[in-house]
Amino acid sequence: MNGKEVSELRRRFRPEKSAVSRVYGCYVNGSSREIISYLDESLGNMPLEEAEKYLSLLKKSLSGTLGKHLIDVVFSTAQVMDSDEHRLLSALRESGLKDGEIRETFYRAVIDALDMGESNYLILLAHDAYDVPRRGRDGEADPDGSDEVFSYILCSICPVKTCKMELGYFPGENEFHSCAAGQVVSAPELGFLFPAFDDRAANIYNALFYSRKPDQIHQEFLDAVFRTEPPMSAAEQKEAFQGALSGALEGACSLEVVQAVHGRLLEKIEANREDKEAEPLALSAGEIGGILRECGVAEERAAAFQAQCGEAFGGAALNPENLIDAKRFDVKTEQATISLDPAYSYLVETRVIDGRKYLLIPAGEGVEVNGLPVEVTAGEPESGEST
Repeated sequence: MNGKEVSELRRRFRPEKSAVSRVYGCYVNGSSREIISYLDESLGNMPLEEAEKYLSLLKKSLSGTLGKHLIDVVFSTAQVMDSDEHRLLSALRESGLKDGEIRETFYRAVIDALDMGESNYLILLAHDAYDVPRRGRDGEADPDGSDEVFSYILCSICPVKTCKMELGYFPGENEFHSCAAGQVVSAPELGFLFPAFDDRAANIYNALFYSRKPDQIHQEFLDAVFRTEPPMSAAEQKEAFQGALSGALEGACSLEVVQAVHGRLLEKIEANREDKEAEPLALSAGEIGGILRECGVAEERAAAFQAQCGEAFGGAALNPENLIDAKRFDVKTEQATISLDPAYSYLVETRVIDGRKYLLIPAGEGVEVNGLPVEVTAGEPESGEST
């Protein structure tokens, strides 16, 4: 799925757009793995504000960055043809979630596997049948109708937290009093869409998995629901990439090389974000090796990097958004940290002055120390200054 397809589905989860008539689910005790209560409610029979909250929780399972928070799950042909996990997901979809026995089977599969610590949680399910409008050559919806109805299920796993006793204002009494503590449903920790919405049509060979924390993808949930090889988390990908880079380059892993590689990857990330119809960005180890060569890294070092990537990632494509921080560029020493917008990482330079290594950054206007404006005065020239 690409960003435009995800956004198209997200727009469905507004009261004026939604065709979701009911929400289903169960409230689970995380410690005992027991179901406390069941949910089977008509959105049309509840107050608008309450319906909006349910739709908002579901929509959050379609949020975040593709390849980082939203991960493509691929079923094998054998699984699609004959497997318990694909059969269960298909049964939920085909029944429109109306079969209580099938829902119960799904709940138990999730509850028996999922580890949410001591936190209670809500399993929330919804089914939607989207009459997909045709697109004209200009990209606008065709008013004459559609040729495709996309039937799908969306699941959100939401932690339920206990609120503390707070002071609240009571308008009738014009006074403040203690408000009783309650149970509040938080934003989803994980969830999924099945089947995937590829090329604006159902793809039963794929699902889209959501994880709020890219470094905690709940592999036990993936194994129970999809039984597919769990992908490396964003944190694991970043650690493996950095290990391959530093291990292969060794002494050639200079600030200048890292700045150049970071800049090239950032360019690709930004270009991909601008193209809403582009697939999630993915580069092979060979393509990143090519970037190293363009940045002046010796052929044998670039080849060593590709070999180490092969050991760490296999043949998997790499998402640059998981390999670098696209929002910050930090340079750390034991004594200090320099944090910059990645677009200005080139400002940091290295110098050797009187035999000592220095990190330099130009000081322009508007220099502050703990919020206090200061002037940068010209000191005496350093003796023996050199590059």
